[in-house]
Amino acid sequence: MDAATETTVYERTLSIDASPDTVWEFFVDPEKLMRWKGIKAELDAQPGGTYYCEVIPGHTARGEFVELDRPNQLVFTWGWDGQEGVPPGSSTIEVELAPEGDGTSLRFVHSNLPTAEAVASHAHGWDHYLPRLEIAAAGGDPGEDPWVTAAPSM
Repeated sequence: MDAATETTVYERTLSIDASPDTVWEFFVDPEKLMRWKGIKAELDAQPGGTYYCEVIPGHTARGEFVELDRPNQLVFTWGWDGQEGVPPGSSTIEVELAPEGDGTSLRFVHSNLPTAEAVASHAHGWDHYLPRLEIAAAGGDPGEDPWVTAAPSM
């Protein structure tokens, strides 16, 4: 298969029952981020600032914030400590937030993933975590992340 034709992007659009300002905070505030994803987070939400999130034990994502246009758009790099396939900062996540009635339309795009397998692996993760974001940002409790106690192989 020609590598250039492989899908290297994961994209999903969600409707969240919260304002764009509220949803924004769940990407830039470490305490709010950990309500839907991660057991430890350090975020310096400014261009060039650090993005660090230990998602589950032994799986830490690192990158840096690239663009921040509160509360409309957020871009940061992403990759995994100790993983050659998608090393820290090697892929890009773009979050677009737009008012939708009383809530927010969130467009989530994870690009520059190196292989179809990497896309599938990250899709599995985002399909787990983005619904948790929908609940948390709307003021609900997504509950304890079952993956923290039963870490899947990545």
